[in-house]
Amino acid sequence: MKNIEMNVNGNILTIKVDLSKTFGKSSSGKSTIIASTEGNVSVSGKEEVKIGLNVYTK
Repeated sequence: MKNIEMNVNGNILTIKVDLSKTFGKSSSGKSTIIASTEGNVSVSGKEEVKIGLNVYTK
């Protein structure tokens, strides 16, 4: 994962992303990546729950 913190408290998933960071252009070159799970990943403590997240600017 790039620039993503996830915490589970009971049944609440909290996602934290620093919007000031960037990781260069996307593979298509049309956007700039801010954060990514880089595919679907399991949520800690809830292995049956998956998340796929991309945060970007045009």
